[in-house]
Amino acid sequence: MHVTHGLPLAPLTTLGIGGPASVVAELHDAADFPDFAALAATRPGPPVCLGEGSNVLAADAGCSPAVLRMTTKGVRVTGTAPDDTVLLEVQAGHPLTDLVDLTIAEGLTGMEMLSGIPGTTGATPVQNVGAYGQEIADTLVSVTAWDWRLGHRVTLDAGACGLGHRTSVFKHSRRWTLLTLTLALRRSRLSAPVAYGAVAAELGVARGTRVPLADAARAVLAVRRRKGMVLDDCHTPDRRSVGSVFLSPEVTPAQATALRARRAPVNRFPDGSTRASASWLVHHSGFPLGTPVAEGVRVSTLHHTLVADDGATATAFAEAIAVVRDQVLRETGVTLTSEIDFLGDWKEARP
Repeated sequence: MHVTHGLPLAPLTTLGIGGPASVVAELHDAADFPDFAALAATRPGPPVCLGEGSNVLAADAGCSPAVLRMTTKGVRVTGTAPDDTVLLEVQAGHPLTDLVDLTIAEGLTGMEMLSGIPGTTGATPVQNVGAYGQEIADTLVSVTAWDWRLGHRVTLDAGACGLGHRTSVFKHSRRWTLLTLTLALRRSRLSAPVAYGAVAAELGVARGTRVPLADAARAVLAVRRRKGMVLDDCHTPDRRSVGSVFLSPEVTPAQATALRARRAPVNRFPDGSTRASASWLVHHSGFPLGTPVAEGVRVSTLHHTLVADDGATATAFAEAIAVVRDQVLRETGVTLTSEIDFLGDWKEARP
């Protein structure tokens, strides 16, 4: 475990925003976690876990509690079944993109539509990470975590994780720090049925078609790249983002009917909810691509999400979130909710 005091948080996040952390511990070996627990006890408040910082807005004032950078890596097969199911145990700090690439190379289906999503594997259950018809709930069997309330390691099965649309029991709680995940994937050279029109169009196939895993991944990456949502594209001026700022909001039957009449994308989700496209709502509420929203913060030129430019601060980014949310509510009657994790010492209420 490597410990640094007063480390700026901005370079540790994809937005490039944030003040200094009082102490940051980089954990390479999960066996050293009790050492971090002892360190965290010397700081005020529950500790904060930070992976690759791709869904984080760090406060301008920094962070007083201890910050853990989870960099543990490793994937191992822990079991197989006659139905071609393979169980993988993955360290929480393992990069999600590396894990997805590994599953494709090994002919395991279940994660190919998650290609190009930044962050660590350990972050995926926190908000049930998903895209283009797949989410971590489809494959998660269990997690091991450090329970700060009990003071020791625990195992939770997928049912106990409370996975929903971009949420879980971990989302708004610091009770647990995830250490490992166990995933169940199925041996197949073909992808899950292609569920999204943009991916199907990129592949030149009808929705519901299964294609080779690598082809599905390439199509997903192409779609994400056009939206400026692939972090490897460091040359783009829209690179300082958190991907999607807002959740696709759940709508009432009446709202769904009204929005469909305006040709808004409204779909049923795996959790049984009916949700509208947050991007469509932002676009049709007076925020064209490139629109300035707050100082140093604007709508991306590629996708209806917020990005940071030079001079942006956490305060300004939070202000921009509130401006967009309020205007969408006035224009459509639909309430947007931010899916960003607000990290650090925030003095005022966050949007």
